[in-house]
Formats: sequence, C-alpha cells, structure tokens
Amino acid sequence: MSGSYTVHNNKLIQIVGKTITAFDMLKSGDAVIIGVSGGPDSVALLHILIALAPRFSLTLGVAHLNHCLRNVESDNDAEFVTSLSRTLDLPCYVHKEDVRKYQVENKLSMEEAARQVRYTFLKNLAKRNGFNKIALGHHRDDNAELVLMNLFRGSGPLGLSGIPPVRDNEIIRPLIHSQRSEIIDFLKTNRFEYISDTSNKDAKYLRNRIRHHLIPHLKTSYNPNIIDTLNRLTAIIRSEEDWIKDEINQLFKKIIVNRKDSRVALSVSKLKRARIAQQRRIIRKGILLSKGNLRRITFAHIDAVRGLLSGKSGTENLDLPDRIRVHRAKDLLIINKENGVLLEINEKKRLCEKISFNYTIEKPKSIFIKEINTHMAFSEMHYERMPDFLHNGRHTAFVDKHRLCFPLTLRNIKSGDRFRPLGMTGTQKVKKYFIDKKVPLKERYRCPVLLSQDKIVWLAGHRIDESVKLTPLTRKVLKIELFLA
Repeated sequence: MSGSYTVHNNKLIQIVGKTITAFDMLKSGDAVIIGVSGGPDSVALLHILIALAPRFSLTLGVAHLNHCLRNVESDNDAEFVTSLSRTLDLPCYVHKEDVRKYQVENKLSMEEAARQVRYTFLKNLAKRNGFNKIALGHHRDDNAELVLMNLFRGSGPLGLSGIPPVRDNEIIRPLIHSQRSEIIDFLKTNRFEYISDTSNKDAKYLRNRIRHHLIPHLKTSYNPNIIDTLNRLTAIIRSEEDWIKDEINQLFKKIIVNRKDSRVALSVSKLKRARIAQQRRIIRKGILLSKGNLRRITFAHIDAVRGLLSGKSGTENLDLPDRIRVHRAKDLLIINKENGVLLEINEKKRLCEKISFNYTIEKPKSIFIKEINTHMAFSEMHYERMPDFLHNGRHTAFVDKHRLCFPLTLRNIKSGDRFRPLGMTGTQKVKKYFIDKKVPLKERYRCPVLLSQDKIVWLAGHRIDESVKLTPLTRKVLKIELFLA
C-alpha cells in the first residue's frame, strides 16, 4: 500500500522527519504501534508515519484504548479507529477498560488513572505483539500546556522540562516539534477525517482552561510567541537536567552504602555534607530505586526525609506513599518498601496509641471531637419535612430517631466491631468493610463510630446500619452531620 499512498503538505512531513532523525527515534526495520484516539493529533501522526514508513522500512500497527468515559461517544471513537485502520490495511488492537472504576479503586486523579491505564495497555500490547516502539501524538502546544500545569502545581525543574521526545528508547513523539495549527492544516488539506472529543472543551479540567483561556490571553496580552518560548524553556531545562542527572549519579555512588532488592541504605554523614539541592536529588533517587517510581512523592515528603538527617524531626521513621518507610539508624538512612502486613501492624499500633476517644451523647446537640479535630451535629425533624437527602453527601446521615435509645456513644473503631451496612442482609466486620472500600488505615482510625445500646448505627462518613434506616412508618428523623476540619 505504501507505494500508492500519497499525501499533500510535505512541510509537516518534513518537520516530523527531521524530528525523528534529530532524536534518533526510529531505526530501519522498527515495528511501531501508534496510539490512535481518533482525534486530530493521533490521526495526523498515523498518516504521517504511513508516508514515512518506506524511508525507515517500518512495520506499523494501530492501538486504541476505549476509556469508557463518554459512553456512546467512546464506543463511536473505537469504531472510527477500527474502520480507519481497516481502510489503511493496518492491524488494529482495541482494548476497553473502565478508567473511572480504576480511578476510584486506586484513589487517583482522573488524569493519573487514565495515564496509568493507557501506558499499561500500550506497553503490554507492544511486548505481546513484537512492536519495539510506541508512537504518541503529543505536539508543541501540548508541551507548553503541560509546563504551565506543572508550574501551577509547584513542580521542580523535572516537571518544567516538559514532555520528553523519547522515553526509555521505546515511547516516541514524532510531532513534538509540530504545532496544533500545522496539524489541523495537514488534515484539512488532505481531507482526512477525525473525531472531535467534546470533553476537550470542558472547562472543569485545568488543561482545557489553560488551552482555551490562559494561553490565548498570554498570546494577546503578554507574548504572541508564548508556545515557542515555553518549548524553548523545556529544551533548556531538559538538557541541564541530563547534565545534573549525570552529576548526581556520580555523587550517589559515593553516598550509597548498599542496596538489596527494595532496600537502599545511604550514608547520613556523607549526605549531610552535600548541598541541599543535592540532598533532595539523592533522596529522590534512593526512593526511586526502592519504590520503582516517584508517583505521589512530593517536595514535602523529600524535605521530611531531610529532617531525619539532623535528628531534629522528633522521629526516626517516616512512612511515605505506597508503603515506603524511611528509617534513620545511626549513620544509615534506610529506604525500604515495607511488606504490607508488617507495615499495617506497625501503623495500627501507632494509630491506636495516638487516636482514642469515647463520648456520651445524652441528647441531640453538637459535639467537638478534639482528638480528630472534628465536629458532629445532631438535629431533629419531622419525616414530612425531609430534604432531598440523596444529594447531601456521605458526611450527612438521616436515621429513624425512634429506633435509637439515648444516651448514644461516640468512639473510634475497635477490634471486632460489626454492623449491618444499609442494604445488606447480614452483618459485616467493620474491618472488612474498610478493606473492601479501600479506606486508608489512617482514615479508619479517625472514623467516628456512633452506637446505640452498644450497637453501631452509623459508621460516620460511610454507611448507616440497616436497623435505623428511614421507612414509611418513620415519623421523627435524626439528622447527623459530620464537619471535618
């Protein structure tokens, strides 16, 4: 097919060809899987790589992930990509996954959940089907938007280095030196069809507000070349990051004492002699070696670890996200990924000692739980004056007052606690409920438990007990509100 395949607008193809050569993205005979969403960027990338395939002797394939985020629209996108691939006589691999469900189960932002699902799909697909390169459609405008997003989040130099043209010698971005306007012109000139994602205009997403509001404002009021300026900034920072990385690697070899599996031991005395910026990067590298990535590790985490070096932090242990524990033992700073069971036992012991409360509630009123810095308010109302409680959120509960017996007890959870969650036919251990709902350990021990005659009636902020639910026979309602500090 490549012999008869022709496209117009050679300017963009030439730009992409030069980008591929400049970053050594492709070698003769490479097998490339192209991530195609159906949008303009990925569709343009697909057609451009087909045009360039003879020059690099490429084998191409198409991959599409249906995120299930836009219902019928998502299914239509998948059908469009499948049809397009069939027309171009290319193998097409479509995978469907509920990203929203993945987000909830893993307690991630929607952006991070989609990112994890997407890259896992692409990497597994490439490995299974013999593709050694994954091509994605990010371009100059995407890069500029990401820099501004990371700037607002307080990112360091690495975040401001933008989208790497090549990652791990596997993921490539041939359009990274191309502009969105050039891509749209290319598609229009060749009358190539593509799908417009309506969510790209939704202002609730930070990236869309930056794209449609901030950048146009910066162009008209401050710098008409803001996209080029931000891309130049990323190129400068990226080259300097490469240099700093080499320097840190050399210093790290002098500071690391030993490494075994996920356990990394650093010399405290040598680390203390390094500059503050070097300390932060050494600690980041140690966590990276132990954890495998730096997701959820913030600047505050790194500086908390630095506090262990001086011995003035008041503790010799720190627990970081994803079961990473940092321990100071004389001249060793030990970073280790703890076994989940052992970490839970230690964390339970620590939390039990720190958080323990028990209050008696004689009548409906407001109460302050000082141990967790939280208020709980009780108020009565008639059933006929009930508001639309379905939209009150999980921090408000409505129960049948006549099914309660004052005084009530308010305390933290105890071992062996059981209740009958609303809608269930049998009882369940509170511990199992928390595990099933993936409630973090710290949140479990801070959760107030409301009891009537030693029976749990509300796991505050989560679920009421079936025994106190409202029924057609209910006359008086007790409204209970939890106000978190």
